[in-house]
Amino acid sequence: MKAIEIRNKYLKFFEKNNHKIIPSASLIPENDPSVLFNTAGMQPLVPYLLGEKHPEGSRLTDYQKCVRTNDIDEVGDNRHLTYFEMLGNWSLGDYFKEESIAMSYKFLTEELGIPNEKLSVTCFKGDEDCSKDTVAYECWRKAGIPDERIYFFGKSENWWIAGEEGPCGPDTEMFYDTGKTKCSPECNPSCDCGKYVEIWNNVFMEFYKDKNGYTKLKQQNVDTGLGLERMTMLLQGKETPFEIEIFAPVMEELERLQKVDNIQSRRIVTEHLRSSMMIINDGGRPSNVDRGYILRRLLRRMTRHMNKLEIDLSELGNIIDISINSLKELYPELEKNKEIIKQVIIEEKDKFIKTLKNGEKEFEKVASKVKNNGKIIDAQSVFNLYETYGFPPEMTEELAKENGLKVDMENYQKLFEEHQAKSRMGSEAKFKGGLASTGEMETKYHTATHLLNAALKVVLGDHVHQKGSNITEERLRFDFSHPAKMTDEEKQKVEDLVNEYIKQDIKVEKLEMKKDEALKLGAEAMFLEKYGEEVTIYKIGDVSLEFCGGPHVENTGVLGKFKIKKEEASSAGVRRIKAILE
Repeated sequence: MKAIEIRNKYLKFFEKNNHKIIPSASLIPENDPSVLFNTAGMQPLVPYLLGEKHPEGSRLTDYQKCVRTNDIDEVGDNRHLTYFEMLGNWSLGDYFKEESIAMSYKFLTEELGIPNEKLSVTCFKGDEDCSKDTVAYECWRKAGIPDERIYFFGKSENWWIAGEEGPCGPDTEMFYDTGKTKCSPECNPSCDCGKYVEIWNNVFMEFYKDKNGYTKLKQQNVDTGLGLERMTMLLQGKETPFEIEIFAPVMEELERLQKVDNIQSRRIVTEHLRSSMMIINDGGRPSNVDRGYILRRLLRRMTRHMNKLEIDLSELGNIIDISINSLKELYPELEKNKEIIKQVIIEEKDKFIKTLKNGEKEFEKVASKVKNNGKIIDAQSVFNLYETYGFPPEMTEELAKENGLKVDMENYQKLFEEHQAKSRMGSEAKFKGGLASTGEMETKYHTATHLLNAALKVVLGDHVHQKGSNITEERLRFDFSHPAKMTDEEKQKVEDLVNEYIKQDIKVEKLEMKKDEALKLGAEAMFLEKYGEEVTIYKIGDVSLEFCGGPHVENTGVLGKFKIKKEEASSAGVRRIKAILE
């Protein structure tokens, strides 16, 4: 069964069970400073999990494009992916454990044809915060899973929360038995030996965690996630996702072109190319900060491994074509945006080639210093070449060998692992405070972005459109399309105009209507394709009319004084404003 068939079966099944199909949100989060990319299906739905009414109702289903950055350096093994697709269904205060588990079991066994004996499940064993999940246990028994294939684990295995704070609750996870022999008599779904593969996670989201502990949400929710690539791999009887139709054509082309055989490098090129194309398609561009840095890192790692395979880099355009062709059934937008995707990737590749040349020059300086001084290039020099010049350590080692030198790779590896740990901590810190916090100041800043967008259009012109925003309780950051640096006079005019809108104390109205009707009214949307047929728009007098999920203040007068702190370039053709409310 192909990936597109599994996705379609999933959406149709839940549609038959009274769920509304909603579009995938962009990979680039809207007004969520907690993460660089959307990392889970629930992330764009947080306001609705907390009780806000969704325009499409209380039963939803979709596929969500996701990127997780913690394990980029692990990609190349047989399972890690940076980009992946998550199929999900949600109950927003509607059904709960019984109906959720019954539908999951029916989908797996009847729609996908997975035999009962291939399935094992886990439930929450209970602790001082939440009692043992005997309801989920009984639901699985009723469905037909015997006691010996139902396991109970604690919070580390069967509790879901994004970060340290936010909506959360116990979960039940479904595992596929690959048929491999148990690694030990104690082997169970918590084991990482490969016998049991997690395929679906149903979270029973009934709590909110903050620094004071757990409180009950005003509604009980269900949030589920099923990984498309993993399910496709299992149903096709493949050992790795790189063998399924999403990746196989690129893997085969790389094998044909390579002069040095290295399956790890082929996987890295294939995976990083897809991840990069998906990020670029949703508006991401390479840079030295935040998500732009992640994209740059992916493209440079991809280029390094093409070099490692000794594939002529002029083949990259052809490889992009093959990748898009294998993905266009799932993501037709890639075909539509093929030229810009190619342009961004090839330009970044060319920049990296120059970087490598600079690295080679720097290597020569390092080599000349050590030739008469022990003939060993120290670990810090190897790391500096990698970190500052993007110069691959294996290339340093290869050049050193040609020059009769040695490299302290053992201590380099320690330095690299320390760097990796810090990077991972930095990435995880993006979760600190939970997802899409909706406190008083964040709500004010969210409303202020609408006023800022409107003021920029007045001062700079109608070509201005929002390209992204990032809100914390201390400030807002707003990206917008504009070709040139703003003058001091333009910045002052925008600031004055926003403060005038605040002074007018304009009412902020929430309206629900059909998408077509909202577009006829002139409502603006950052990612139009992410909205379903029923939409929420916010109207601020005659100043602003935008598609948005909220939250917002009731009147602009409560915002205080708006102050622009900085205006700078974000990427080509995109400017960035940082501002505060005093």
